[in-house]
Amino acid sequence: MLSHTMTKNQKPPTPELGVLPSWLPMANRVVTWLQRRGLKTGTIHILTVPGRISGVPRTTPVSILEVDSIRYVIGGIENADWVQNVRAGGWGILAHGRDQEKVTLVELDVKDREPVLRAFPTEVPHGTQFFERVYGVEPTPDDFVGLADRCPVFRVQAAPEI
Repeated sequence: MLSHTMTKNQKPPTPELGVLPSWLPMANRVVTWLQRRGLKTGTIHILTVPGRISGVPRTTPVSILEVDSIRYVIGGIENADWVQNVRAGGWGILAHGRDQEKVTLVELDVKDREPVLRAFPTEVPHGTQFFERVYGVEPTPDDFVGLADRCPVFRVQAAPEI
């Protein structure tokens, strides 16, 4: 008979690859709530983009990283709603605490994603767990470069004034 208790040195079973953590929606709501009250949470920003069908603003937490003084955001899942909305609209509102900025988001070609993905584990170490869980990668620059064909990368730039 198998025991369901764990000894002191055992780790819990590895979660199934490709499955988003069940706590992610709640964590996203908490981070969004904190940010809207002016509390900055590390590299995490709140990105609001118009829905591609409804036009209704849709909000999601994202981690911004800088490579060579250029800001980027990585889409952890190719067909995530926010990724599809950015592709359709190309712009959004980026908030960090109470600071807000209208931005354009330009998707990089797969061949241009390497330096950004390579920097992610070092620049956003708290963000690697998501990729480890979904893709089974180690939090190393080389493993992250291997995600180039599966994880869209967007250059974030201030929107031109009208």
